[in-house]
Amino acid sequence: MLKCRTVWKKLAPLARSSSTVCRQNVRRAGLNNGRIPACVPAAHMSTGPAGGGRETQLYILLVGAACVGGGLYAYRTVTGDQKRYQQRIDEIAARQNKRAAGELATLVQSEAPAVEATETEAVAEPAPEAAPSPEPEAAPSSEEPSPLAPDAEVAASTETTETPPADEPVLEASPEEAAEPPAAPVVEEEPSPAPEPSPAELTEPPAPVAESEPTAAAESPAAEPTEPQPEVVAESGDSSPAILKVPSHAPYLLIGGGTASFAAARSIRARDPGAKVLIVTDEPDPPYMRPPLSKELWFSDDPSVTETLRFKQWNGKERSIYFQPPSFYISAEELDSAENGGVAVLSGKKVVHMDVRGNKVKLDDDTEISYDKCLIATGGVPRNLQVIERAGEEVMKRTTLFRKIEDFKSLDKVSRNIKSITIVGGGFLGSELACALGRRSTESGLEVIQMFPEKGNMGKVLPEYLSNWTTEKVKREGVKIISEALVKAVVCKDDKLEIQLKDGRLVKTDHIVAAVGLEPNVDLAKSAGLEVDSDFGGFRVNAELQARSNIWVAGDAACFYDIRLGRRRVEHHDHAVVSGRLAGENMTGASKPYWHQSMFWSDLGPDVGYEAIGIVDSSLPTVGVFAKATAKDTPKAATEQSGTGIRSESETEDTATSPVASSSPAPAMVQHQDEYGKGVIFYLRDKVVVGIILWNVFNRMPIARKIIKDGEEHADLNEVAKLFNIHDD
Repeated sequence: MLKCRTVWKKLAPLARSSSTVCRQNVRRAGLNNGRIPACVPAAHMSTGPAGGGRETQLYILLVGAACVGGGLYAYRTVTGDQKRYQQRIDEIAARQNKRAAGELATLVQSEAPAVEATETEAVAEPAPEAAPSPEPEAAPSSEEPSPLAPDAEVAASTETTETPPADEPVLEASPEEAAEPPAAPVVEEEPSPAPEPSPAELTEPPAPVAESEPTAAAESPAAEPTEPQPEVVAESGDSSPAILKVPSHAPYLLIGGGTASFAAARSIRARDPGAKVLIVTDEPDPPYMRPPLSKELWFSDDPSVTETLRFKQWNGKERSIYFQPPSFYISAEELDSAENGGVAVLSGKKVVHMDVRGNKVKLDDDTEISYDKCLIATGGVPRNLQVIERAGEEVMKRTTLFRKIEDFKSLDKVSRNIKSITIVGGGFLGSELACALGRRSTESGLEVIQMFPEKGNMGKVLPEYLSNWTTEKVKREGVKIISEALVKAVVCKDDKLEIQLKDGRLVKTDHIVAAVGLEPNVDLAKSAGLEVDSDFGGFRVNAELQARSNIWVAGDAACFYDIRLGRRRVEHHDHAVVSGRLAGENMTGASKPYWHQSMFWSDLGPDVGYEAIGIVDSSLPTVGVFAKATAKDTPKAATEQSGTGIRSESETEDTATSPVASSSPAPAMVQHQDEYGKGVIFYLRDKVVVGIILWNVFNRMPIARKIIKDGEEHADLNEVAKLFNIHDD
């Protein structure tokens, strides 16, 4: 076609010129002869200057040749495409047949020599004796189901393995390492329960296997094949990591297995019932509550509480430390194929690198997982004293950094086998553990020591008079208090730890519990290119808890902007619940800002507890209003009224609207009394309430939240205290 167009461009001027000359001749002839142009002979109309007839013939010849060539080219192109298409179809069909034939040949070749080798060994051993030869042959037959008919086994195994070819390399490698050829076909004959061993590795071996089967629905006899599965894993321990399959893609990827991550998973599933959520955690356990680790679990009468992890709340009701039983989750292998989606937990895996541009992460075993949306809820790592870290390996072995279930189990075991234990730190965790271990000291004779740099327990939070009262309360629990103590050095001498203080005091103990705060886990910030706040630590996020367009952060690791109190980072259970829930909603398109004022609580046993909200800092001016406590003003009574041991579970759902003030007369402000039964402590900044502590006053947190949200100045805080009804019996 290109050639024809080129020829036409060359010949078109000649054709136009010939037609022009023809028209001129016709006009001349008409004028001379007086005849109309229509009567001019056709020969004169088609001729031009001399030689014009030859060019016209050449033009017609070239056009005809171009048309014929174009037709031939089109015909060859169509027939060639048809041939190539047919060849491609034949090649694909032949490739499938060739692959199936190759797999069959490899199975026969790999299993037949192994069977022959076992038969020759069995025959070679009884060769000197002819009579007992059948007995040795019968012995291996008990281990190998049918040594006399290996072909039948190979045929059966190949029939079952043709449908899932992806599993064949894994199962073929295991017999080569284990040298037990018949074991592989037995595993291949049961493809449906094959992914179930993974939950056994994710959490605890018996529970996940038994409870993950109901998720398969309509497999009632699945309870029977669960018994041989742990045996297969135990026998081929080297191949178990290969059996565990990690999904290559997760629409919702949650990094971290704590409270915030679980709250986000439930929120995502609530808004998107078919969502597929994958939780990756470096802990071996599914998501669980951390507050009971330092509270109720220590007061349990069950000697096996470290195994069951079930505890009685202050109201006497029993519950598990885990948010949901293992049956709530699906295995990681089933996540891709789950029609209705689900929540899977990949335990014992740590995300070490994050590719934000590629939307994928890398695990500590170099496995990569891509995602559509990701939540970072990595929490924090317990801080340690530098003097302890520099003291050496022996001191570190005798030091506990309390954070996880393993820490609770370890400290419980240690406290039963030593004579003295020292808790360094006077905050929430240190004071709670001191009271818990102090109760045990009266039974076992354990010496419990608590030291801190402040003048009293929780000196950074409570006013001085209330901190001193709390210190006396802890002492009555059997704890020896050493205040204003700054650790200078720690050495191990004569099978004892010697803690040298800067003022010259020396404390000897058997074990140390360091409860000196939490460091937010921001290890992924460098690889992900995310901003870390220089003042408060943690990932800086916007009002919607977003760090990037498809990355959110929640829990202890999030540094968010509070519309009333400025930028903050909160390390409490309620904040983890609310921020995780909001992040999950925003991951499904809610686009909601973080307006919630999170609360926290601490219990010094079942009789004394408090709830707090906002900025509670003892360096701020405070005003306290107290009243006489009754039997109803205890954490135990509060849980009986709310019906839950985790008080924030009920109170974060409530809102305060038009609270009704108490009709009792306004009380006088407390001026350092000896007893503080119950009351309200207001923390002020520029005459505005920015924090509130409810001391043995429970189920009033929505009112406190509204006061802080309003941000108004109050001339008389006695009138504000009446909103909490602290004087009503």
